[in-house]
Amino acid sequence: MKTILVTGANGQVGWELQRSLASLGRVIAIDQTQLDLSQSDAIRRYVRECKPDIIVNPAAYTAVDKAESEAELAQAVNATAASVFAEEAKKLDAVLIHYSTDYVFDGSKTSAYTEDDVPNPQSVYGRTKLAGELAIREVGGKHIILRTSWVFGVHGANFIKTILRLAKERSELRIVADQFGAPTWARLLANSTAQILGQWQQKDFDNNLSGLYHLTAGGGTSWHLYAEEIVRLARQYDETLQQKSLTIHPIATSDYPLPAKRPVNSELSNDKIKQAFGLLQPAWQADLADCVGEIYSAEASK
Repeated sequence: MKTILVTGANGQVGWELQRSLASLGRVIAIDQTQLDLSQSDAIRRYVRECKPDIIVNPAAYTAVDKAESEAELAQAVNATAASVFAEEAKKLDAVLIHYSTDYVFDGSKTSAYTEDDVPNPQSVYGRTKLAGELAIREVGGKHIILRTSWVFGVHGANFIKTILRLAKERSELRIVADQFGAPTWARLLANSTAQILGQWQQKDFDNNLSGLYHLTAGGGTSWHLYAEEIVRLARQYDETLQQKSLTIHPIATSDYPLPAKRPVNSELSNDKIKQAFGLLQPAWQADLADCVGEIYSAEASK
């Protein structure tokens, strides 16, 4: 039975990975309290003691705006740690799965980004995540980097839960309408990761499959339309929302300035991963409907 090391156990993707990867081996899931990814020596010690066959690293410094003032910490977690995991995985002949982001692009392209498009990150977060990608590719070894976007989940903090809270507290919301991307369920990422590893294992982890892939839900939307869909779905379960009037106003990015610049277009093409692993991604609306239902089901069971 293979040993699978999963970081970010309490994060949205890490939490889902523990279930999705259970059929592939013995999963060791750790969080920041068990391994501080800003400490390179600690990472090396842990990996050498654990001797995993597969390392899956969804953990990251994801506080996009805070990263603007904590660039050194973001660099350590998003770039240096990725490099260390790659180096240690290569020494063990282990497989490394690492997750990256749409923020490596500037968002100026008018169609979906492919893996061949040149990155141009506009924020500390984006630059450090790109640095992590480049470090892994430079080290080589058996690795897959999965770029994704707008991650949501039942577990952890995310845009869905923020909108659900604000929708009950306020009568009006102002949501950015000129940024576009694909909301992607953490469970989709976790299940797809398991499928990729399962297929790759059948091919003895052929290193020709190593590399960079985009992985998001199908379709795309704006933050404003995304928020409207969240509220529409929530009204099926939430009596408070059923009984109140709520207006969601579309606004421009310039009306809601933040420290870190966001890409206007975050849509990523899934063509390469479909060709390599046959993965067909559902429309984001379908996964969102299931996730909202699960959020309310979890609340009702408390």
